[in-house]
Amino acid sequence: MTLSQLPDNWRKSSRSSNQTNCVEIGRIGTGAAVRDTKDRSAGYFTTTGTQWAAFIDAVKNERFD
Repeated sequence: MTLSQLPDNWRKSSRSSNQTNCVEIGRIGTGAAVRDTKDRSAGYFTTTGTQWAAFIDAVKNERFD
């Protein structure tokens, strides 16, 4: 991932409905960018595709409960 890449196609979970206390995910290269909807100007962090897939797998398998 290079610093010249900017996230695009920001979206939030469909489970968030009209709530504003959630995160948004953007596409960046082959990975993902994550930001807080309450303070979008605070920036975002990025992950590789492998890191993002591992995180999603952990969420789906309830490893954070």
